Amino acid sequence: MAGRPDLTDEAEVKQYLEDLGTEYSYQCHREKDPDGCHRLAEYLESIRKDFPGAAAVLRDNCERGHSDSCYKLGTYHITGKGGLSIDLKAAYNCFLKSCGKDGKKSINACHNVGLLAHDGRINDDKPDLDVARDYYDKACNGSFAPSCFNLSAIYLQGAPGLPKDMNLALKYSLKACDLGHVWACANASRMYKLGDGVDKNDDKAEALKKRAKDLHKEQKEASTLVFGE
Repeated sequence: MAGRPDLTDEAEVKQYLEDLGTEYSYQCHREKDPDGCHRLAEYLESIRKDFPGAAAVLRDNCERGHSDSCYKLGTYHITGKGGLSIDLKAAYNCFLKSCGKDGKKSINACHNVGLLAHDGRINDDKPDLDVARDYYDKACNGSFAPSCFNLSAIYLQGAPGLPKDMNLALKYSLKACDLGHVWACANASRMYKLGDGVDKNDDKAEALKKRAKDLHKEQKEASTLVFGE
């Protein structure tokens, strides 16, 4: 691939992007390289704004088993992007495929499987907490904080066939907190403060409360950061 273009030269940048598209197309259609096909889909999406074209490439590449293409195709089905119908069941199946393969987005895909099973809209509005728990657990083991938090919430609330378990609720709250989830820190703090299913411990409650406040402050500052300051 050619070297980086002079970004001040519009014609050079335009030629560079055209060459990039040609290269990715060759990798995908001639070399049959799944990674090249995924790059082509991202090129079509981000550079050409050709969302139907990107969706077609993602669909074919997902069928070949490319994890990240399956994940992105799932997001297309969630939003109806690229001319696809909004289809949560199709999205669910895409995320399942992505979760079962190693990829940059496979952990996110596992979390999304958990969310869709938890939500119930893919199963006639009947949440499947067993499936949700299993996929949240997989994503949590991959250090995905929202999945750890959702697991803690499941065990805090309990459900038919899945009784409350305050020990597990605390375990997953603490893990999510360690991974930077503000509300997980707050929940764990409350459990220690009230002795809600665990031994009361004011010191731990206060430390977790401080952690929650610090995380909230950091996230607020990050969201208001202005370049150049």
